[in-house]
Amino acid sequence: MDFLLNLSGPVLYILIFAAKTIEVSIATIRLVYVNKGERVKGAILGSVEVMIWILVVSSVLHNITDDPFKIFAYAAGFSLGNYLGVSIESKIAVGLASINVVVNEEDGDKLADTLRDNGFGVTIIDGRGKDDSKKDLLFIQLKRKRIPAAIKLIKETDPNAYINVNDVKSIVGGFIKK
Repeated sequence: MDFLLNLSGPVLYILIFAAKTIEVSIATIRLVYVNKGERVKGAILGSVEVMIWILVVSSVLHNITDDPFKIFAYAAGFSLGNYLGVSIESKIAVGLASINVVVNEEDGDKLADTLRDNGFGVTIIDGRGKDDSKKDLLFIQLKRKRIPAAIKLIKETDPNAYINVNDVKSIVGGFIKK
């Protein structure tokens, strides 16, 4: 701890910036894990986050009036940490999602077969469009990591498909490939 308090100048600013970036990135990912019900992962990340936070804040607040540039390093690290945390989380893609697709009736079975052939569970329901045209509504529940693959298949099969993607807290029953 004394090591951090004795640093000054660019080395200190870089250290504050880097540590704050890491801390906020961890905080962002921790929040996602907690929201998805992953309590243990959230708790572990929370412990690491708080330890880094205490070190960073204590070094920023130590003689802050003598070195206000520490505030800028802290704020810049906070901003970059948010950006990186969201970017990392999108790569990890924790949790489940639901994709709802609306297509013309004649395209529904073909699209469902294509999705099923690629390991997606699909439920089809009959629907009606604005002009009373027959539509198929396809419901797909999947892991978030598989969203890009599903959307690519949908667009390749029916470029005019209406696609709606939603986060899902939990699913009971149904088909989700492990």
